[in-house]
Amino acid sequence: MLNENIKSLRKSKGLSQQELAVKLNVVRQTISKWEQGLSVPDSDMLILISEALEAPVSTLLGETVAEPKADALQAISEKLEIINLQLAQRKATRRKILHWLLISLCTAIATISAVFIVLNSPYLGWNYNDPETAVAGVAFHALEWLFVRLAPIILIGAIIGIFLTWKKE
Repeated sequence: MLNENIKSLRKSKGLSQQELAVKLNVVRQTISKWEQGLSVPDSDMLILISEALEAPVSTLLGETVAEPKADALQAISEKLEIINLQLAQRKATRRKILHWLLISLCTAIATISAVFIVLNSPYLGWNYNDPETAVAGVAFHALEWLFVRLAPIILIGAIIGIFLTWKKE
């Protein structure tokens, strides 16, 4: 029973006899003898085996450990495949949304630039003696000043982003 449990737990952890032997600081033949039932580990070694296989000592000494069935592994594999497909769809959707947001940003920058060109900075002709007009003129001037300096940088970044998110289907 102990020999079968060591073997099935080792396999379920994906360890070879050599890998388990290295973890336990013994030779591979010792692991082979334990699994064949030709010898048994002492109590200290049994504790080290339980730690290496991440299973309680009672499990090693107790009931037979059932190896995972192929059907269960197949079901897990199918679920993981479905999850991977869903994640890929989400990633593609996010990429498309980002792509169109960047296109919209470029369009907005171009539109605002066209408005500023057409208006030809009307705030310069405003009467700054009137406090309300002065505040509006200063605010408009600050907006235009910021836009003229930041828009080219944002536009270049958005265009680069559009090319990076562009995926041929």
